[in-house]
Amino acid sequence: MKVKRIVANIPTPDPAAVDAFYRDILDLELAMDHGWLRTYTGPGKMTVQVSFANQGGSDTPVPDLSIEVDDLDEALQRVRKGGIRVEYGPANEPWGVRRFYVRDPLGTLVNILQHE
Repeated sequence: MKVKRIVANIPTPDPAAVDAFYRDILDLELAMDHGWLRTYTGPGKMTVQVSFANQGGSDTPVPDLSIEVDDLDEALQRVRKGGIRVEYGPANEPWGVRRFYVRDPLGTLVNILQHE
C-alpha cells in the first residue's frame, strides 16, 4: 500500500469565506466545490507529507498549514496588498527556508515558505 495524498481538512461554517485568500493570494485553483466542501489545489504533483511539532521553529507557534511557494517575495507582496497582517517574518531560518506567518480568513495560522 502507498499513501497517495494527505489533505488538510479545516472546519468552517462557510467554506467559500477563504476563496480570495487561497485563490487570489496563493494562486490555488478551486478543484472541487460541493457547497459544503471546497478543495483548492496547485499545479503539478504534490508530495505526501505530514509533520508533527511542539513548536514552529525559532520559538514560533506550530502553524496549522505550511505552504511552499516558488516566489516568497511575490506572496508577501500579495499578502500586504490584501491587507493581511504578517504575524511572523519574513525570516531567513537556519534550516534553509525563508518564510512568514499569516492567518487566513478563518484564523488558520499559515506558514508560507520558500526553500533558499
